Amino acid sequence: MSALLTAVSAAGPLVCGWGVHGLWMGRRLTQARRDSLSGLWTRAAFERGALRILGRQMHTALILIDLDGFKALNDTAGHAAGDAAIRHTAASLTDAVSSYPGAVVGRLGGDEFVAAVPLPGTHTLAWLLDALHDAITAPFRFEGADLTVGVSIGASLTSDLLPAAPQWGPEVLSLLMRLADEAMYTAKREGGGWCDPAASAPVCTTTAGRRTGRPGTHTPHREEAAA
Repeated sequence: MSALLTAVSAAGPLVCGWGVHGLWMGRRLTQARRDSLSGLWTRAAFERGALRILGRQMHTALILIDLDGFKALNDTAGHAAGDAAIRHTAASLTDAVSSYPGAVVGRLGGDEFVAAVPLPGTHTLAWLLDALHDAITAPFRFEGADLTVGVSIGASLTSDLLPAAPQWGPEVLSLLMRLADEAMYTAKREGGGWCDPAASAPVCTTTAGRRTGRPGTHTPHREEAAA
C-alpha cells in the first residue's frame, strides 16, 4: 500500500502537468481558429462548424455580409478606424444571431463576413436580415466621433435545395455560399442593404448615395417590397 501511495504521489505532478499542458494546447488551437481582429472563426473553422449544422434543421440560412464604404473609411479616417468597423461588425453579427441556438459566424477576410444560422421557419429570415442591417449600419464610436459603414447582405436557405440535395456535404455548402453571394451582389447593385431571394416575394433594401467602386458610407433608406 505504501508503495502504491508513493507511486501515486510521484505521478501526481506529472499528471497535473499534462492536464495543464492539454488545456494550454486546447486554448492555442482555439486561438488559431479565431480571427485575431474580429474574434470570429476563420474561414476553415467556420466551414467545419457550418457543415455540422447543415441538415440538422430544415431551414438553415447561409448569410454573406460585405461592408460598403470600408475602403473610403480607411482612406479618410485611417486603418485604426477600419479595424474598429471590423470589430463593430463582428459584435453586431454575433449579437444578432445569439438568439438562434447553434449559429456559427466567421470572417472570410477583409470586410467580408459569413454566418450559418438554424431558423425555426423561413419567415424569420427577413427579420434576421433586417436586424443585421440595422445593427451593422448603426453608428459606432471611434476616438470620440460617430462613424458608420454601409452593408450589403445576401442569404440562401437549405430548404430551397430540398429534395435535390439530401446529402449535406461540402458541395452543398459551396452551393449555398454561391447563392448567398449572388443575392449579396444583387443588394450591392441596388446600392446596399439586404436581399433575400429565398422569400416568395424577394425584399431588397437600398441606401441612398453615389457608388464609387464600393459604395460609400450612406444613411440607409429602406424600400419596402410591394405587398
